[in-house]
Parts: sequence; C-alpha cells; structure tokens
Amino acid sequence: MEPQRGTALIKEQFLTTKEKFHEFLASARPRASRDEADGDPEEPSGEPEQKRVKLDRDAEQKKKKMRGQNKSRPHIKPQSYEERRLCPSIVQERDTECVYGEKCRFLHDVSEYMCSKAADLGDQCYRFSSFGWCQYGVTCRFSRAHTSPELKNLRNEELCRRSTDTVSNHLDKDLQRRLRKKQQRFPGAEAYLKTVSRGERPTHTSHGAGDAANGPETAVQHLNTLCSYSHLQLKSPQSLKTLGPITDADVIKLRPSEKKQVDFRDKLYLAPLTTCGNLPFRRVCKRFGADITCGEMAMVTNLLQGQASEWALLKRHASEDLFGVQLEGCFPDTMTRCAELLNQNIDVDFVDINSGCPIDLVYKKGGGCGLMTRTSKFEQIVRGMNSVLDVPLTVKIRTGVQQNCSIAHKLIPEMKKWGVSLVTLHGRSREQRYTKSADWEYIDTCSKLAAPVPLFGNGDILTYEDAMKARETGVSGIMVARGALIKPWLFTEIKENRHWDISSGERLDILRDFTNYGLEHWGSDTQGVEKTRSFLLEWLSFLCRYIPVGLLERVPQKINERPPFYMGRDYMESLMASQHVDDWIHISEMLLGPVPKNFSFLPKHKANAY
Repeated sequence: MEPQRGTALIKEQFLTTKEKFHEFLASARPRASRDEADGDPEEPSGEPEQKRVKLDRDAEQKKKKMRGQNKSRPHIKPQSYEERRLCPSIVQERDTECVYGEKCRFLHDVSEYMCSKAADLGDQCYRFSSFGWCQYGVTCRFSRAHTSPELKNLRNEELCRRSTDTVSNHLDKDLQRRLRKKQQRFPGAEAYLKTVSRGERPTHTSHGAGDAANGPETAVQHLNTLCSYSHLQLKSPQSLKTLGPITDADVIKLRPSEKKQVDFRDKLYLAPLTTCGNLPFRRVCKRFGADITCGEMAMVTNLLQGQASEWALLKRHASEDLFGVQLEGCFPDTMTRCAELLNQNIDVDFVDINSGCPIDLVYKKGGGCGLMTRTSKFEQIVRGMNSVLDVPLTVKIRTGVQQNCSIAHKLIPEMKKWGVSLVTLHGRSREQRYTKSADWEYIDTCSKLAAPVPLFGNGDILTYEDAMKARETGVSGIMVARGALIKPWLFTEIKENRHWDISSGERLDILRDFTNYGLEHWGSDTQGVEKTRSFLLEWLSFLCRYIPVGLLERVPQKINERPPFYMGRDYMESLMASQHVDDWIHISEMLLGPVPKNFSFLPKHKANAY
C-alpha cells in the first residue's frame, strides 16, 4: 500500500489500523474512556485532525482562525483539586499562631485535614531523599516517608548539611514590594531615554547617574569627570544605605569591550520554548548534552509589575552553566528598564530579545515578529538594553513576516551596528508558523552577512543528519526546538553522530526523572503534583510524535512526517505512540498516581503542522 504524503515510512509488520490500535491499548488500560470529558468537540478522539482536502472558503476561514491552538480548552487550577487546604503556618510548624486567626480560610486541625487528604502516592519522597527535608510536611503526597506517628515533619540533618539550594534567580520580596509600589529606580534606563527624547543616537552608554544630586551620585559624577581620560564608565549606585565610603567596586561600570564574553560558537542551543521549556525539562536536556539553555519567553510589563509567576520563568538551575533569559516587549522604555532590573538582580550569562514570536497576542501590539518591521523602535530597544547590561545581548528573529518577503538579510547588518552579540534565525516567516520546511539556504546567506557576529540556525533539526547538513552552512551553531520536545536525547545523537534506537523503558525513565525534577521544582503536595502532571501531559503531546528507529523503513524520521498507526515492540512503546489524550493521562498515572475526580486536560497546541 502506497503511504500517504507527509506520512513516515514504517516497516509493514508494525503497521495497524486505528481501530485495532486503540482496541489493543484499551484492553490493558485500567481506566474508563475520558473522551467526553477531555475531547475537543471537533476532535472527539483527542487526536490531531488528519489532513483533509480543502473545502469551501468559509469553512477554511473559520478553521484558520483557530489553527494552532486549543483556545477553548478546559483549565482547572491545581489548587482546585483539594477541597480543604492546611494553613501554611501549620505546614511549616511555626511557633507563632496564624496571623489571620479565625478569619483564616485554611484548616488548622491536622487530624481533620488528614481525613480529607488524598492518599499518598508512594513510600519515598524525592525531596526528602535528595535534601533531607521536605517543606510540604503532612501535605506532601509522599508524607509517610518523612512524618512521625505524631504527624511531625522529620529531618535528615546530615543530608540537610550537605544539600545546597540548586535554583537561583528568585524574586526578592523587598524588590517585589518596590516594583508594585513603583518605587524601584532605573537611573541607567532614564539616562538613555533622555538621549532618545532629545533625538540623539547614543552609542554604548554608561549607566546614568539619576536626577537627584545626593552625596553618592555627586561622587560618581565627579569620578566620571576625573576618569574620562581613561574612558572608565562608572555605574551610579542605587539609593541604598551605606555604612562607609563608596569604593571602586561600587561605582565602576564595565566598558562595552569589557562586558562579559560568552563563546557561543559550535554549541547546541536549546530554544526558549513557551510552556514546555520549563526548568525540569531543561534539566533533562542538559543531561543529554545541551550546551546553552534559555528561560521561557517573559513579558517585560509583567516583570516590571513584580508578578511572581512571570519571575518564575527566570529561575536557573545549577546544572545550567550557560543560561540566558528571553524578554518580550515592544517599547524602548519598558525593555531598557527591565534589562537594568535583571542586570542588578539575577544571574544570567546573556539576555535575548524575542523578535520571532508569531502569535497574534504578541504580534498585534508590535512585539515578537512585529519588531522586525519597526526598525526604529527595534534599534532604540537594542541600544538601550545594551547600555544597561553587563552581559551579551542576543536576538531571535524569523525570516520575515510575509511568506515570500524575507527581510532578515536587511535587518542583520543593521543589528551588527547596534551591538548585538548573537543572532538566532528561524528559517520560516511568521505566516508560515511551522508549516513548510525551514529555508536553510537563506540561513546560510544571512550567516555570511552576520559575520563576525555569530548566527545560529533554527528549524527542522530532528536527527544528527539534519544537524550535519545545517553545519555545512555558515552558521556558528544550531538551535533545537521541536526536535528536543520530540526526542530530548537528540543532543546526545548529534554529539555522538548516531541514531539512538532508544527503548520504551529508557524513555519511561526519562519521564520519571522529569516528574522527580517537577516535584522538586513545583512541590510535592497536591498542587505541585498536578502542576507537574499538566506540564508532563503538554510534553507528551510532542513525545508521541517520535517513531523508534528500529521500526522505520527509511531512517531518519523527518520532523514534518506524521506517524501512521503502528504497534510497538512492546506495550509501553505502543502506548507512547498514542496521540489520544487518555493514553497520555494513563502514562502520567504510572508516574504520579491517579488523577483527581474533576481532572480534565486538552493540550495547549494542536498538531496542524508536524
């Protein structure tokens, strides 16, 4: 039988029909079908819709509006899965009573809470065995591992002494308060924005000294005058209380040529992936050989407002030795202020500007791909951020906005003048999203224009052979996005120049590691478990696209080829091949126990383009 266009070639002995495939999986699935609860009304099977012949224009227009996203997906917050929650003052075993007293909306009776608490998921707590202490106490879903018969939280003092905090870039409470009350000062950004308002085109500027002529700032201005012959740039101190005279370390600002240098060349760069590119997933990719990692896209307006959920996207694990954060914004003032804020308060190796996001929410307000067509604003943003950062500034772009109107080759020479340290080019336009193949010939052309600034190519890298072809162009390195979601061991394959016929057991171990990292990062109480589950399910919506090497008629698998229905070499391999939501939930239950009664899930993304 001739395979359909866009379908991967699988050995005939493994092929099956949709009915037989689901019948086989359902026979071993211990749960009833959840189609009615979880399925999309247009796709009751929970599987991505098959490609169809184009019908009338009206139907196509309606479909186009909803493409790429399940906009009406059900969403239940993780904390909704518990009817009554225990008061934090009791969980943390504080000596003082709850400050809210009788008005507190949480339970204060541990025995009453234990009667309504969901059953434990296991005898071993990953947090307790790793760090010697679990901050979630009796609310932990593995609490029997570290609670006494009197329901007191136990500690392993030896492990506690050895363990250190592995996550940095937390949001300081005092900083959050200043941001919310708009009391945080941005002297460097204000100095730059004044030059913009005067119509000047500044080069790499120093941090401004602020308006107020208080003692420390006057000293800085004086030192700037004295040191002008040596081109020293001095950083104005914030309005902090000092215990003595200001030293050189307090006021000296690095010159542009002395900024922290990062060797980007010939590295494997894990793309900043919204939703799925969380800290636990990045830890998995680091284990498999990713060289550079970057946090998920963060909105600068939310960061400047001190939103804890947005600041969580900036967190960095100790294993991420070359780490950056990606910012999204469309105005020079907010972008420059945010860059100065992060420069002073978090530890990163580079900051990336998102100028490639295609989604309407970002593009229509002028951010993401919209920056590529607003070169004046784009230049002001890049120069402003460069003026306040001590680390390299990088930019991620697409070929352009319209499909047949590439503009990246015009923009890249300009960005070199603006002071960009690295350009990452996704070989598709905004209109293409993820359809069609990435244009690596165009990426090659742009890499020559970018020299000596390094340019990374991005698009359609799923195997080491794809990476080898990409390296034949002039790119300085490779960024991996969907390929890492489909097979995170891709980094190992590229570095070892081989196809890895990974077993279903090894893949399940990877998922187990991810859930352990998730419990460590998001928590091991019911809220943390369900948050870990939701991110695991989002990732499984990509992992199911992987076809084991041993089943392929033609190696390698192409990223835009859909897998037909096939039986794996064992039950787990077949289960992992399912694109049915119920089967993803079944896999999550193997690792995180049964889902709550009111649980529902539909993936964030539709698979219109593989």
